Amino acid sequence: MTSLLISVLLCTLTACAFLVVSPQIAHWFVIPVLACGILIGCDAADWGRGRVSLFDPAGIIGVIGVHFFFLAPLLHVTWDSWMTFVEPPRDWRDWLGWMALVNVAGLVLYRVARERAAQSGCDTLPDTIWRLDKARLLFAAGCGLLVSGALQCWVYAIHGGISGYVGVVTRSIGAPSPQGAFVGMGWIFTVSESFPILAMIVFAVWAGRTKVGRTWMVVILVLLGYFVLKVFFGGLRGSRSHIIWGMFWAVGIIHLWIRPLSRKFVLAGIGLLVGFMYLYGFYKGLGSDALAVYRAGELDEISQGIDRTFEGVLLEDLARADVQAFLLHQVSRPDRDYDYAWGRTYLGSIALLIPRQFWPERPPPKVKEGTEALFGAGSYDEAEDFVSSKLYGLAGETMLNFGPVAVPFAYLLFGLLVGRLQRSLSRLRDDDVRVLLLPFIVNMCFSVLLVDSDNLLVNFIKDGLVPVTVVLCGSRLLRVVARGGSPEPRRDVAVTPL
Repeated sequence: MTSLLISVLLCTLTACAFLVVSPQIAHWFVIPVLACGILIGCDAADWGRGRVSLFDPAGIIGVIGVHFFFLAPLLHVTWDSWMTFVEPPRDWRDWLGWMALVNVAGLVLYRVARERAAQSGCDTLPDTIWRLDKARLLFAAGCGLLVSGALQCWVYAIHGGISGYVGVVTRSIGAPSPQGAFVGMGWIFTVSESFPILAMIVFAVWAGRTKVGRTWMVVILVLLGYFVLKVFFGGLRGSRSHIIWGMFWAVGIIHLWIRPLSRKFVLAGIGLLVGFMYLYGFYKGLGSDALAVYRAGELDEISQGIDRTFEGVLLEDLARADVQAFLLHQVSRPDRDYDYAWGRTYLGSIALLIPRQFWPERPPPKVKEGTEALFGAGSYDEAEDFVSSKLYGLAGETMLNFGPVAVPFAYLLFGLLVGRLQRSLSRLRDDDVRVLLLPFIVNMCFSVLLVDSDNLLVNFIKDGLVPVTVVLCGSRLLRVVARGGSPEPRRDVAVTPL
């Protein structure tokens, strides 16, 4: 109840502040948007009060959701900032309000399903644990580091070194397919770009919970070194998410395996990462010319021309409010010519697992349906490079496939996923080596809200395949046996090899 009262108070005061600052907020849409903020804000308040762990998926979704469901729609109206290249509705606020009503229904089902799934069987012991075999893990990680490092050097070599590699990225900016120069190299990047996280796992296993590894100076230096590695192992392709979610994983390993971190430290890190997203966006939009812009201090002048504003970071990269509202407008029109995909976007995502060399005509994931939903039936033309690169999020992709009526049920399934993950994490022992993978799993969980099925699948394989394999190779599976025939007391257990 305390978290609910905190959420009601803070969200109401925030909405009132927006009403004072921006008269355009005075519209009925603010009521369902406020309801969304209160519903998801309860989880954010639990996280802020320390009632859930720092890496609890529901708490993190609550923090992200306050911006996603509540602040972003208000900021869109206040800044009059909307998606471009589409014929806008007569009043964006109406469709933000209708989308918020759909989200209210979805968040209610999400909370009910999550709490039911999290409470089911939470007091039972896990059947097995993954016990660390330090020698095996260090050997597997060492082999992975050698292979991934060699592959990354090869990638730079075939593109003329780091400067040549950056030149390829720069020349591809503005092209319909910015990653065209790297087509067919996805599986190479899966291995080569795993170097930083393998190095972090090696450090965690080597340092453990020793006094040296727990000092703040060492922690900060390790995170800085890891950041540099992420830049050179994949970050120079212009992928900010590659770096940001990699940092999330590294911070999680330090918190869960080496030493606990405070919420103030994490919040400060979030602020730094948002600033990084803004600055690194210039590299994504300008390539090697970004350095000259930094030196000349012309960020504000250039940002509008390349659509890399701070508003864009908050409203496009970290939210989907206008995209989902416009998509709802399009599929709700009585004269719409868009036919629902009925699951084709998910099948197209699965098809990404087959290299294009073996299946040149594989179906697109969501670009075809997304383009035709936004611009009309028949507008998608891959030959003429007329495709939409928008991200739609959980609710948006559900609407592409099944319409707005299905969105609340998608949130219900999402709640079941989050609750099951919470339950699994509550049963995970501190000495279980899967703790090293926990931040990655949590990241994949809350990413469901933000991105689409193709992004999720690609990121899960590209970022997780090698480190999961290394951790599995460096583990011994043990069966948990309760003493006295009772599974209740978690500490009174013995483990036996499988």
